[in-house]
Amino acid sequence: MMTEISLNILDIAQNSVNAHATLIEILVDINQGTDFLTVKINDNGCGMTSEQAIKAQDPFYTTRTTRKVGLGIPFFKQASLNCGGEFHLDSAPGIGTKIKATFKLTHIDRMPLGDMTSTMYSLITFYPDIDFLYTYKVNKNFFVLDTKELRGILHDVPLNDPEVSSFVKDFLKENHAELNGDTYF
Repeated sequence: MMTEISLNILDIAQNSVNAHATLIEILVDINQGTDFLTVKINDNGCGMTSEQAIKAQDPFYTTRTTRKVGLGIPFFKQASLNCGGEFHLDSAPGIGTKIKATFKLTHIDRMPLGDMTSTMYSLITFYPDIDFLYTYKVNKNFFVLDTKELRGILHDVPLNDPEVSSFVKDFLKENHAELNGDTYF
C-alpha cells in the first residue's frame, strides 16, 4: 500500500500516460468546512470499457505482462473507502478516464496527502509533451498550473529545460506553502 495520497496520484497519472493521454487534469481539493479531501484525475487517454473499468478496481487484474497484479487503483479505492470516503471510476473507450476519490479529512486512518510539489514536478518534467492542468485548492483559495498555457508563453523552450523546470518547482513549492500555511495535510 502506498503511504501518501500523492504517490497514488503519481501512479494513476502514470496509468494515464500509458493510456496515451495528451491531457491529464489533476484536482486536489481540501475543504476543512466539509471535512473532506477530494482528488480528481481526468484524462483523455484511450479509455476502458465498462468491464475493464470494473476489473481495474480488482487487485488481481492488470493489463501488464510483467506482473500478475495491478495494485494502484485498488489501493487508492480502498484508502478512500477506509476513511469514510467514496471512490468513482468512469471511463469510455476513445474518450478517457475520470477518477474521483474522497477522504474524510480528519479520519484517523487517512494517509497524509504527501508531497504534491514533487509529484507534479516529476510528471511535468518527465512528460514535457503532455498537457497537465493542476488545481490545488484549500477551502476557498486555490492556484492553477496549466502547462499548455506555460508552453504557449515559452514557445520552443521545453518544460524540462533546467531553468523552466526550476521555475515550475519553485512555483509549486511557493503556492503549496502559501495555501497550506502551517497545516500539514
